[in-house]
Amino acid sequence: MLVDGDVVLRPIKLRDQREWREVNRRNRDWLRPWEATIPPPTPSGPVAHRPTYRQMVRHLRREAHAGRMLPFVIEYQGRLVGQLTVAGITWGSMCSGHIGYWVDESVAGRGVMPTAVALVVDHCFRTVGLHRIEVCIRPENRPSRRVVEKLGFREEGLRPRYLHIDGAWRDHLVFALTAEEVPDGLLGRWRRARSAAQGPRN
Repeated sequence: MLVDGDVVLRPIKLRDQREWREVNRRNRDWLRPWEATIPPPTPSGPVAHRPTYRQMVRHLRREAHAGRMLPFVIEYQGRLVGQLTVAGITWGSMCSGHIGYWVDESVAGRGVMPTAVALVVDHCFRTVGLHRIEVCIRPENRPSRRVVEKLGFREEGLRPRYLHIDGAWRDHLVFALTAEEVPDGLLGRWRRARSAAQGPRN
């Protein structure tokens, strides 16, 4: 479990199903433009189906046990408000992974997602032993881009038609950080930036 104030990241569980589904249902329109979708089957390829919640959790657990993924739900003030997954973890000469996330629209703009990302990046660099973290975001997704901009991720370029999102292959911008860029931790840098943006308190 990773904690900073009201923000908690913990492993996703089967018993989260009711609350997870409810948050997704309320945020369907908010999330649809940014959610991964399954492309149409090719003549020789298998027909893929969107997994059920239980299938998703079991897959995430298998990948986590294999060292290829870190799946979390995000809690804010005691309730489930989103999901964050470090996926595509590669060891050997690379020691890298990429982060995907979503958050309940009702808490957007409160610093929940930058805090969650900072927590998990510090965990990946300091505890897990990764060297590089990427976040790939559609250019049109301004709220998500603001998250990585607030945290000081570097923009590295465009990956054309990178992921199947909202029914089509979409371009994504790549943002990245390496461990050397945040020697004192990303959470500390985010706290200082947030404090400076809020200004002195009387």
